[in-house]
Amino acid sequence: MQIGSLYKGSGLCSFTVWAPLRSAVELLIMDDHSNRIVPMERDDMGYWSADNVQAQPGTLYMYKLDGDIERPDPASRFQPKGVHGPSCVVDHCEFIWNDSRWKGIELRDMVIYELHVGTFTKDSTFTAIIEKLDYLKELGITAIEIMPVSQFPGSRNWGYDGAYPFAVQNSYGGPDGLKLLVDECHKKGLAAVMDVVYNHLGPEGTYLRDFGPYFTEEYGTPWGSAVNFDEAYCEGVRNYFIKNALSWFDDYHIDCLRLDAIHGIYDFGALHILEEMAQKTRELSLNNDKKYLLIAESDLNDVRIVSPIDKNGYGLDAQWSDDFHHSVHTLLTDEKSGYYEDFGSMSDLCKAYNAGFVYSRRYSKYRKRFHGNSSALLSPAQFVVYSQNHDQTGNRMLGERLSGLVSFDALKLAASAVILSPYVPMIFMGEEFAAQTPFQYFISHTDENLVRLVREGRAREFKAFGWQGDPPDPQSAETFNNCKLDWESAFTGQHGQMLEFYRELLLLRKIHPALNGVETHRHAQELFGDNQSKTLLLRRWVGDNKNEILVIMNFNRDKPVSFTGEDIGLTNNSGASKRAVRLADSQDNRWGSGKVMPEEITPATFGLLMPLSMTAYELA
Repeated sequence: MQIGSLYKGSGLCSFTVWAPLRSAVELLIMDDHSNRIVPMERDDMGYWSADNVQAQPGTLYMYKLDGDIERPDPASRFQPKGVHGPSCVVDHCEFIWNDSRWKGIELRDMVIYELHVGTFTKDSTFTAIIEKLDYLKELGITAIEIMPVSQFPGSRNWGYDGAYPFAVQNSYGGPDGLKLLVDECHKKGLAAVMDVVYNHLGPEGTYLRDFGPYFTEEYGTPWGSAVNFDEAYCEGVRNYFIKNALSWFDDYHIDCLRLDAIHGIYDFGALHILEEMAQKTRELSLNNDKKYLLIAESDLNDVRIVSPIDKNGYGLDAQWSDDFHHSVHTLLTDEKSGYYEDFGSMSDLCKAYNAGFVYSRRYSKYRKRFHGNSSALLSPAQFVVYSQNHDQTGNRMLGERLSGLVSFDALKLAASAVILSPYVPMIFMGEEFAAQTPFQYFISHTDENLVRLVREGRAREFKAFGWQGDPPDPQSAETFNNCKLDWESAFTGQHGQMLEFYRELLLLRKIHPALNGVETHRHAQELFGDNQSKTLLLRRWVGDNKNEILVIMNFNRDKPVSFTGEDIGLTNNSGASKRAVRLADSQDNRWGSGKVMPEEITPATFGLLMPLSMTAYELA
């Protein structure tokens, strides 16, 4: 069922809204000098419609419920006056696209760059991002991931408080601004990933309850009532969110959706909402001859999320890997509070490289129960890995990036761990030049009571990690402005050196056969079989040990590690010698101390890897 407003041309528009428990619904057309009331007819499923209504693109309207309550359209395509204002008719056929030949890129070829529209540039708009696309392309990025842009209150928000899933944020540039950005991305060979939220809606400006049973109290989420995906009247709710997912692909030519926190989506029906969404996405891919993708954020460590539907999975394409992040983060920071208490050993990182999930039906001290199932048979392309993201940075009390927690050498080591991994790497905006600006939580609600609740809630969260002091005020414009990237520093001093290091690693990943496809073989091991050395050897190769890469990482902060070529396997089973030629070293004098590993290693060669360093070799 089509929902919302649909402009049909010739000054005519159709309107459809789901309101199954209302006895009367009317369309209120808000003309320049007067308002018009248009009656709507109800069908058996609770959808109210008015067809061939005189309305142009740009026409403002609301719905009148039971002759009394006036509300914006739950499926509004644009809210030019904010979350409490009227909805606006949009003609999605009006925009002229230039990407007819664009077919997207495969997951295995993605290098994702996560960004927040409000803080990525000084102007906080879609068009300002366009000016940075050449920079991202030169860096080695192949896909940008945009944090949620569904209409939220005010102009400052992470985006997860969206109230209108179909409406693109007015302060960012609205529907046309997003289309222009996506079109420019495709011109430059960049895919566009959109972060969407289907586990809750924001606390201000969300009027869905006035229309129908969109929510249920049967389940609870950290953000309030759960969305009703499996109880009475759920079919209208399911249609609403599936239509939303498809609209990003159809109306905005988005290539991939990142589904926020799906562990907060509850559905115990026979056909899970995620499975149905995957089915509909696959059908659209076939109809449009273009592959659309779904990536989940999940802390369930459950392979069913990305397993094929014919193997009783939900059929999503990939998921974020917090286990990988936690393994790297704890080794570099020694943090052990909150969920970090479950991590901190080299064996954790080895398992993350070899099998995906670290917790695969393993006891979690943090959760006080066994957690996860085995992901050993999943493809590496089904995991997105990172050393930083908006959550892991922004949910710290002061929003410190990794650059504010560890040394310059440790940052290079973290980058190496992610980019040279067998998985799909993701970079959080600014990390490539070791940005020092924080990424803190910010809002611009108009309800003072709600602002108070947000402040109190954030303070409670921080206590779980043992952080002391007062967090920045999320409602303050200063908090938001402090989070905007400082682009003037990006090319100077150590920032410029880090940027050059990222470019080098991403180029190496692109051009080397053993690194440029996540379908290559991989094996990680602690170099000397214990946790004392804090040194990891990652092997990646294609076919029968051809084009083999050795990546050696020393996570020790003050002790170099010595070894011979034989220690890292430079003899084959027949006893014949091999040699390794250096490809990259994090201590190269372009960005490091100059104390690099030997340019060539044979079985008898002695090597000394500096603390918090990485070196990569190709076997010859």
